[in-house]
Amino acid sequence: MDSKRMKSMAHARSAQRGQGMSEYIIITALVAVAGIGLFAAFGDVLQNQMAGMSREMAGQSATQDITDAQASATTAQNRAAQADSLSTYNQQTNAAQ
Repeated sequence: MDSKRMKSMAHARSAQRGQGMSEYIIITALVAVAGIGLFAAFGDVLQNQMAGMSREMAGQSATQDITDAQASATTAQNRAAQADSLSTYNQQTNAAQ
């Protein structure tokens, strides 16, 4: 093999590695954005559930945390049912918590 052809093959392998890395970065970014969106929608519910489990494991009552989690879930459900548009943006983001 001549050196020109070897350089061409090396460049092709390098380009394929770069493409694979780019795809990996894009997929990772999409998963991160989806996770942030889910946490924004259900963060209060998760926080209250974790607090309730922690209290129960410590031998305390988690009745208030369970009630708070149910209220947060209802709020999240109501926000999800709202029509999404810029005209309702302020109402959605500042809904009573």
